[in-house]
Amino acid sequence: MTALLDIADVSKWFPAGAGPGAWARLKRRLSGGVEKLPKVYAVDDVSFAIAKGETVGLVGESGCGKSTLVRALTRLIDVSQGSVKLGSRELALKPARVFARDRDRARIQMVFQDAGESVNPRFTAFAAIADPLRRLRKLRGNALKERVETVAGQCGLPLQLLSRFPHQLSGGQRARVGIARAIAVEPDLLVLDEPTAALDVSVQVVVLQLLQRLKKELGMSYLFVSHDLSVVRLLCDRVLVMYLGKIVEAGPAAKVFEHPLHPYTQALVAAVPRLHETASRLRLTGEPRSPIDPDPNACRFYGRCPHGVDACKTTMPALDAFGDRQVACHFAESFLPQPRIAS
Repeated sequence: MTALLDIADVSKWFPAGAGPGAWARLKRRLSGGVEKLPKVYAVDDVSFAIAKGETVGLVGESGCGKSTLVRALTRLIDVSQGSVKLGSRELALKPARVFARDRDRARIQMVFQDAGESVNPRFTAFAAIADPLRRLRKLRGNALKERVETVAGQCGLPLQLLSRFPHQLSGGQRARVGIARAIAVEPDLLVLDEPTAALDVSVQVVVLQLLQRLKKELGMSYLFVSHDLSVVRLLCDRVLVMYLGKIVEAGPAAKVFEHPLHPYTQALVAAVPRLHETASRLRLTGEPRSPIDPDPNACRFYGRCPHGVDACKTTMPALDAFGDRQVACHFAESFLPQPRIAS
């Protein structure tokens, strides 16, 4: 299957303990160059692909690098190293400020976690949806008005709401404006960074149903970032599990959640509340390792893993294939489902 988006060896690091603009200032001040600066490895050597029409979930605890990864692959921020290909076109070579005006910008769009915060408060709903159409499709006049109204209808937004400002809309209506703005330019890939996290449960269901319908109607691919494993299992074809900047497990969503092979994935799945639970849950102890200049020879999960041994401290496990799954654990094979013996 041909990949729509191909991420290869992507890393993103930041200067440790420094604010905006410090990276450039430190490079100018230090004669030794940037390689001697301490770095926070928010994303470290990540590779995966998304096929046309596929929905891929990205899960992991807060601070693991999910949002940094999606901002890097959508080119809202520059990558430190690696390749980001959309079809046959390489996106990582262009600075983010240049890519913002590139014709490929329309092919990959993002729906943010809080639509109220990501929309200009001085824009009406109409202006918010029209803005990417003006910038990327160069639409004006009646053509612009017709396209905005069409997209609003697709997202279930009554036309009378288009004249309202974000503070005059409900959370669900703002979420629909964010989705309408993203799909207005007809992207190939829609990146959804926890699009329902700020919504009531009843509204979440409506928005998720809208996203499912739009995917079928428009044939888009989705990268769905979420803390809600139940939603990811329901909506996604495949799932990527991220821990401290690295992908530790990847595979079909149903298989990953039914029988996780990485100890961190096992802990995530065990943390999902269940009715009439009888078995004791797997609980993690200790604190995550520091993302500042991490030891390249040690497993990131070492110290919290209940199965960790000395080898985990000295050898970084590779993301190896186990059938249609990939797992970065020295002992993944021991967690594989055992075949049933006929009686």
